[in-house]
Formats: sequence, C-alpha cells, structure tokens
Amino acid sequence: MIQTIEPNLITTLGPLELKNPVMTASGTFGYGREFEELVELNRLGAIVTKGLSLQPKAGNAPPRIIETPSGMLNAIGLANIGLDAFLKEKVPYFKKLKIPVIVNIYGHHIDEYGELAKALKGVEGIAALEVNISCPNVDQGGMAFGVDPVVAGRLTERVLKNTDKPVIVKLSPNITDIRVIAKAVEAAGAHAISLINTLTGMAIDIKTRRPKLANLRGGLSGPAIRPVALYMVYQVVQSVSIPVIGLGGIMDYRDALEFLIAGARAIQIGTANFVDPDASIKVLDGIRNFCMENGISRLDQLIGTLQTG
Repeated sequence: MIQTIEPNLITTLGPLELKNPVMTASGTFGYGREFEELVELNRLGAIVTKGLSLQPKAGNAPPRIIETPSGMLNAIGLANIGLDAFLKEKVPYFKKLKIPVIVNIYGHHIDEYGELAKALKGVEGIAALEVNISCPNVDQGGMAFGVDPVVAGRLTERVLKNTDKPVIVKLSPNITDIRVIAKAVEAAGAHAISLINTLTGMAIDIKTRRPKLANLRGGLSGPAIRPVALYMVYQVVQSVSIPVIGLGGIMDYRDALEFLIAGARAIQIGTANFVDPDASIKVLDGIRNFCMENGISRLDQLIGTLQTG
C-alpha cells in the first residue's frame, strides 16, 4: 500500500540518535566539507571523518588506489593532517553542520587511542568516536588489534575511559570468526559496532610482474565484498545486543535495505562515493520511497525482519 505520510526513519546507536540510517564511511568522504557543493550534507544521518591519528601522516607511496572487478583496492595508509590541525582547521566546520559528525580514530599503540580520545573529550561538534581496530599493533609485531579479542577489549576500555562520547568500534573482517571480536568489544562497553572494514587483497601487473600497488597489499572494497559484509553483519547482529552499523559494497538503496533487514540499525556508504558523490542521498531517497510504497511508517518495522524459517 502506497502511503502519503512521511516514514519515520529515526534510528539510535546507543545514546546517539540519527534522523535517518544513512551515514558516510570513513576515508571515503574526507571531512565532509569536500562534498558540501555536491551533497545536501544536512539530509544525512551522520558523517564519519577520515581516520585521525595523533601526528600527521603522509600515507603510502603511490600508486595507492586501483580498480578491480566490482571494486577497488586502496593502500592510502590512513593519510591525515593529525590531531592539532584537525582541531584547528576541521572542527569549526563541524559545529556549523546540523547532523552528527563521528570522528574515526586510530593508532599503533593502545596509549595512542587513549590520548586521542582524551584530546577529543568535550570538543563541541563531535558527536561520537568510531574506533578503527584494523591497524597494526606495534606491540604485537604488527598484528592488527582487531584479530585478538583480549587486545580489542582492552583498547575499547581505554577509549571509553578517556572519552565522554559514544564509542563505535569498527571491526576487521580479516579474522576467522568476527563474532568473537564483536562480543569482546561489547563486553568492554562499546555503544555500537560497525562492520566490515576492507578485506586484504593484492593485484599484479602481468607485464612488469610487479604489484600494482606500491604497498603490495591493500584493502578491497566495493560490490565485490558485499555478500561477505552482509553475512558478517547478520552474524554479529545475532551475537550481540548493542546496535550494529553495516557497510561494505553498498551501492544503492536495495543494497542498504538488505543490511537493514539483516538487523543493522544504520548503514555506511563508502566506495559508492567515488562513483557518484551524491550516492548517499540517493540511497536515503530510495529507502524513504521503499517505505512509503510498502506501508512502512517506522524504520523499526524494517530492521531485523529477515525471515529464515
């Protein structure tokens, strides 16, 4: 039944309320301002900034982005301007926006995550933190924080101890059972979980017989990873009681609806931003229209409605 009443698309991520479930993914949308002339930013549910570290980081040498069948590989290396410049140059703009801005943070020691969280404590214009635990842990020989439930839990606790903002932990898919990590960060007090980060991959130039990425390996994103992401989101939704944010290859509203039906309370648009800067708004409009066409008045009537019996 087609309804004329606007559906209520409000969703909650712990203490954080979004007016709709459409977010932008870290590393694909800059700091938001880069898209302001292309996207109606204030229509979005939230923006997630590119990863922030204590010190400025130049990232990896080029080439560091290449296309692959149904996706892309990136080895940007988490390039960013560092904490001091971020607070001075980016935060004032966030205060002008009418939507939540979530800051993605990362480090190579647990202490670095704690220092970042403390530095952002009380800063106006920042609604929440998204913690990237896919980074190499220097103290464990380069093993990612996100593959060890004990370390992931300790890291989450450290961030929570040093912040007054909701904490979202972003999980890596490069692990045998992602549910183990999800349960660990939930037990540590995380307010929500986002997944998945990119899958590790590589590509080779058959003429030169050299890696196409200067870094050899990179993170695979785009439609190629969507079935993997969707299944992992479903698994985690069944395993934890805190809200889950789904991402990984969402290109249009149909993809987004799959994640919501699987139980995600919000979704993030990533690689699609490189294809169409306005992809996030088109996804939002598609979700709205689907709800109206199917007599869905509240987003909660859609979330987690997968029928498996």
